[in-house]
Amino acid sequence: MIRRPTFRQIDAWGLTHPGKVRSENQDHFFVGSLARGVAVDATSIAGDDRRILHSERLASLGIVADGVGSTAGGAEAARIAVSDLLASVSRFFHDADRAESEDPEVFSRLLNDAALACHESLIQKTEVDGGGRRFATTLTLFLGLWPHAYLLQVGDSRCYIYRDGTLTQISRDQTVAQEMVDSGVLSRTVAQGSRWAHVLSSAIGGSEAAPVVTRVVRDWGTVVLLCSDGLTRHVSDERITQRLAAMASSKQVAEQLCRDALDGGGTDNISIVVGRTLKPAGDGGARTAPGGPDP
Repeated sequence: MIRRPTFRQIDAWGLTHPGKVRSENQDHFFVGSLARGVAVDATSIAGDDRRILHSERLASLGIVADGVGSTAGGAEAARIAVSDLLASVSRFFHDADRAESEDPEVFSRLLNDAALACHESLIQKTEVDGGGRRFATTLTLFLGLWPHAYLLQVGDSRCYIYRDGTLTQISRDQTVAQEMVDSGVLSRTVAQGSRWAHVLSSAIGGSEAAPVVTRVVRDWGTVVLLCSDGLTRHVSDERITQRLAAMASSKQVAEQLCRDALDGGGTDNISIVVGRTLKPAGDGGARTAPGGPDP
């Protein structure tokens, strides 16, 4: 059986900032873990025997949702999307984890279904409670099992993987500009500066939602970055690579990248989630990060 990283072998951090221009922060994020075990309020059990009481870390979970800024319901849509997907993953995770060896598509299917269910609920909310508002948001979710993970994406909030000195964008922007690039109508350089660059072709609660689930293989030391476009509007992939290459901790690099986005203009809300697995102590002398209990 593959040994999953413990709580102390996960270094993760998230933050959100309204930026310099927007009066409201319509982004929401989540960083956490799925676990199995018990929570101890008080006990007479001491010493090594306490180990049986510790929870076992099963998976990492990171989410970034960027409420569609042209709608007054964007912030609420982002909050609902994060909450709904957390609830869905919590409900199906344990059964899916047991079934995955026999049904390799189980997580992809359930994440896709959860995103579409959230989409339908936001569509209904717009119809019932809209009053001229539309409840729509991007959604990028990283579910880190071991040694693989699943990325769920709707919209243009991004997921990057940094590994062996190379930064790779795992997600694909669901924008009109990206569709023009894919069809050969625009070059990537022209598309980035066009008025279509931030026009979504897919969003939770929007006119269309097209969830994409990607399976990712990772290893010790792999860094995962989720972010809203408030970061990538102002910070290049080259600068992100430089920051991740020199990172001392996820908290430090998230704060540095946020400062870079603010220094670059800060014209939009900024949300950043960074996480990495740290090699076990004694494996090449790598350190472990402070964190929750070890199982």
